[in-house]
Amino acid sequence: MRIRKFKMNESGLERFFGPLEAKIMDILWNDVEMTIKDVQHALEREKMTNFNTVMTVMNRLVEKGILQKRIEGRVSLFKPILTRVEFLNTQSKEMTNELMNEFGNVVVSHMLDALEDVDDDLVAKLERKIKELKKDM
Repeated sequence: MRIRKFKMNESGLERFFGPLEAKIMDILWNDVEMTIKDVQHALEREKMTNFNTVMTVMNRLVEKGILQKRIEGRVSLFKPILTRVEFLNTQSKEMTNELMNEFGNVVVSHMLDALEDVDDDLVAKLERKIKELKKDM
């Protein structure tokens, strides 16, 4: 599953999805399987949108390979293909690889500069990872 558009000016899930898609994914990542009506009811609490719109967006998420659809009797059940953590890991890894392939040293330099603003645990984790990589060389 590959997200084609990453929106720099957005935050959270809306960097990867449209606003309604992000809300639907947020709902589905908090449950096991849900029907369109279940998701619509969860969105209604936020006064969001109607059944047909939710159905269209959820079916598009199936087409994009984000959701899995299973039919049970006359009901369609939906669930994310990946967990939230798996999805974010996959997307961040793909973005990092693309940046490295296209911009190489510049990206590494900016990532190192960004380490000045993070906690010591992350820096220690990076140091361990670098040591592991050097052992394998």
